[in-house]
Amino acid sequence: MTRSLRSALIGAATAILLLVAGGFVLRAVLLDRFAPDPETIATASLQGMREQNRLSTFAARYVAVVTSRQERLGVLSARKTLIMPGMVRYEIDLAKLGPRDLAWDAATNTLAVTVPPIEVIGPQVDLNAIREYDDGGVLMTLTDVESRLDAANRSAAQAELLRQARAPLPMRLARDATRRAVERSFALPLRAAGLDATVRVRFADEPRDGERQDRSRSLDEVFAQ
Repeated sequence: MTRSLRSALIGAATAILLLVAGGFVLRAVLLDRFAPDPETIATASLQGMREQNRLSTFAARYVAVVTSRQERLGVLSARKTLIMPGMVRYEIDLAKLGPRDLAWDAATNTLAVTVPPIEVIGPQVDLNAIREYDDGGVLMTLTDVESRLDAANRSAAQAELLRQARAPLPMRLARDATRRAVERSFALPLRAAGLDATVRVRFADEPRDGERQDRSRSLDEVFAQ
């Protein structure tokens, strides 16, 4: 191989390396300059969710069975039983969400979202399915005991429906359903922008993960800089 040919090959190889290196540098510069900003995307998702006002992802039907009893003169008594079905919805108020409720952890590509506590809405009573049973008797015929029993049963049944609705199991199911919905609402736009991000949702009345909060910055803090 002649010296001139060798020099030409070395020059060509050097030029190729420079082009390749330049390409990588240019790509890095463009990615750095035009890469999607996860905090901006999260803020846009936040505004979209706030416009929905309320989010309801779970509902359940419960049945209350209550009995009230009245007694007069120690010898006359009346008893009435009410069976009342009712539907309860579980919602969160999205209008309460703000930038302070979002925290982006750049080290782990994790968006932490704090949402308002679950609200139990209802019950919506199924009037057509209500059933009442009584033992009759002279006391219900001659006095206003029946209206008193009805009022007591309605109040007790409403309270019983709410008690069932706030039990640990349905509250956990409602939180899980809401958590998944909120996670999807924030994760899908991030993934559509090509960001491999994780979204973690915490309810305001749940324990705080101190370690993650120490590493994360709320969007209020980000925009304040």
